[in-house]
This record gives sequence, structure tokens and C-alpha cells, in this order.
Amino acid sequence: MQIVTTHKNTDFDGFASVIAGTVLYPGAIPVIPRNINPNVRSFLAIHKDIFNVRTVDDIDLDKVSSLVVVDVNQWSRLDDLRKLRTKEALEVILWDHHPDKGDISANWVRHEAMGANITLMVRQMRREGKPLTPVCATLFLAGLHEDTGSFMFPSTRPEDAMAAAYLMEVGADVNVVGSLLRPAYGEKQKNVLFEMLRSEARETINGYKVSFHKVDIEGHVGSLSVVAHMCREILNVDAVFGIFTGQRRGKSIVIGRSGADGLNVGTIMRSLGGGGHPGAGSAMVDFVNPDTIQEMITQLIQGNQQASVQISDLMSFPVTTITADASMSEFRDVLAEKGCTGAPVVEDDRLVGIISRRDFRKIRKNKDMKAPVRAFMSKDVKTIAPGKSPMQAARLMVKHDIGRLPVVEDDKIIGIVTRSDVMLYFYDMLPD
Repeated sequence: MQIVTTHKNTDFDGFASVIAGTVLYPGAIPVIPRNINPNVRSFLAIHKDIFNVRTVDDIDLDKVSSLVVVDVNQWSRLDDLRKLRTKEALEVILWDHHPDKGDISANWVRHEAMGANITLMVRQMRREGKPLTPVCATLFLAGLHEDTGSFMFPSTRPEDAMAAAYLMEVGADVNVVGSLLRPAYGEKQKNVLFEMLRSEARETINGYKVSFHKVDIEGHVGSLSVVAHMCREILNVDAVFGIFTGQRRGKSIVIGRSGADGLNVGTIMRSLGGGGHPGAGSAMVDFVNPDTIQEMITQLIQGNQQASVQISDLMSFPVTTITADASMSEFRDVLAEKGCTGAPVVEDDRLVGIISRRDFRKIRKNKDMKAPVRAFMSKDVKTIAPGKSPMQAARLMVKHDIGRLPVVEDDKIIGIVTRSDVMLYFYDMLPD
């Protein structure tokens, strides 16, 4: 059995891509998550006889031999189908347009940054000469318009517009598309918007005007993404983050909208376990204090501009270390031999401190040169993980007035990054 599926909280681009998968892979069964966008649910209520979709409850996972994943690249966003991750001899085919790479390892991949995932699949259908019905063309056009913000999102590419033109040529109805994408906005949404505007906390982060809105919600409220979008337009800020609690016991929903080219909401949400695009994204997180979620997002924005560059790209290795029992004269010889200005101090391969050339200033008598390094080292060691951003390293160095950070993974030193390393990449970005 071959099935085609997409991410939870399925939008029109995800659903359109699932149906496109059945066109490209004849015989494949369309499987959608239990949680889908309200507009998509309304569309399906009318078109159930045309699109015979199923949910994971209708599928015998033991019979699945081929899995086509569309508009998502993370196992955690595949509803209960993520159980297939460990199945042996499973063929995986991946279609995704998000700029970030996920954890789904596929036998065949089409991963290309585009405004909408359906654009990639329409391209392939044109190449293969696949005929499209007006209904399919209309659905695909709806997905394309939704994910590109009708071609106004910064992630939009020229090929998105060309795909839209082709879909209109083969019978897509723009009037129907307009009705499909009309947001559901009623009394509940109006009340949430009022609470968002009332609870606004605005900050300037990395030069961006960002507003945070922490709202407790009773019961189910749909179309929160529409409310977040309206909130950003009303406040005229670079980005809005709505932190909604109470909708599900033990969970918080975080929804972000950005209108700034350099502030990638999708990358931020992916770090929280969700996903999205540069201009829009969301995440479902285990319930924590909303203030903590705001702080997490703030830290991610601080490193977001250079999210593609990690400490592992800058660090030096192998690392020159010195033992805590070594004498200061031995440390002096290491500095001269290696040409470095400091070193992590280890004891039984465990990081216990850090020492630099400046620590020689603490020496008052010649006999102190025979004293062990542990007597002069700094025990309050600041470290950094290899996956962190250079901006985060720079901020640590400035905050604590230190010139080097050991890079630690699984309690082991795997590298070291210095102030000079960071300045080579971010000279004009270092804080004053």
C-alpha cells in the first residue's frame, strides 16, 4: 500500500499537495491528519465524494510499503503516522518547500525553497503531462494563494506566479478560491483579538519591533492564525507572537506572523517543535509559563538572522587543554608552543575551569609559577553547544567579558570558539 500524507493542522497547501500526490502516484491513498484547518474541513464537507480521503484510523500501518510525505519534513508533525519511522524496508518520498531541513530521511527527495509546496508538484505534473480537472486546479490554486499570502509573502518565488497562471489556464476558478480562503471570523475570534491587543508587550529585538500576546482561552477557538495576522496589521509591527494557553490541557499554542524579510518565523517555530514559513508559523508545546515561552522566542530572534551558521562551523578543534594539576610554568610553555592565549582546564577528562594569559597577573611571587593551574583558573566556566548561533556566542562573551567559550556536547569538549572567531563572521553585529 502507498499512502500520501501531510502535517497536522492541515492547511490548503498541505491538503492540495496530498491530492496532487494521488495524481503523481496513481493508486496512492490520501491520508490526512485528524486536525485540519477549519476552511479545509468546510471544503471537504462539500467535496467528500470527489476526494475519498482517509485518516490514520482507517489505515492498517502494517500494510504500508510506501509513504509520500508532502509540505512537511519532520516526523513529529505527521500525527500517528510517525509510527512508521521505524518500519523496515519502508520507501519514503518527500516533497517539501520549507527552507529548513527536517529529520525525515527519504529514498527520493524534492526539497526546494518555494512560496508554496503545491508549486513544486504542479511543475512535475506539467512535465509529465498529467491532466487536471477544474476542481483539482481550483484546490491547487487555493493552496498556492494561501501559502504565498496571494503572492505578498517574502517567501514567494516567480515560479509560484507561473504555477498560478497555469492553473487558471486549465480551469481554476478564482471566485471559488476567494470563497475558500475567506477566514472564519466570529465572536470568539473577535474576543481573542481584543485580548491580544489588551495584553500587548512590545519589544525591540535585533532592530525588529516585536509584540507578544499571552492569552488564556476557554474551549476551542478556531482561526487563531487569522487573528494573529489581523493583530500584526493593526499594530503595524514587524512580528507578532500569540501565546495561547488553556485550549488543550497541558499544551500551549504559539502562532507567529512576520512581515520582515530577515525575521524567519518558520525557523523560530521549528526550534519550538513546530514549523512554518518565513512569514508565518506555529507550534504546539508542552505547557510552560507563557513568560518562559516569550523568553525562548526572544533568544531565538536574537540568533535568527544568522540561523544557518552554527558554532560548529566556527569552532577550532582539537582543543588544547591543560590539567588542573599542571604548574603555571607548564601552562606558560603550552601557550608559547601552541600560540594560544588560554585553554580549558580538565580533570579526568572533565571540564573544571578555564585559564588565560591574563591569569598570570594574579601571580605575585616567582614560587607561584610552581603552583597548580587550579589555584589561578576561573571555575565559573561558560560553555556553548555546537548548534547555537554565533550571535548567541557573541552575547555571552560580551555579557561575561570572556574571550573564549568551550564547545561542549554530551559533557565533552569538542571544540573552542574565540572572540576572534566570532568577529570574523559578525564584526558589524557585535553589541556595543
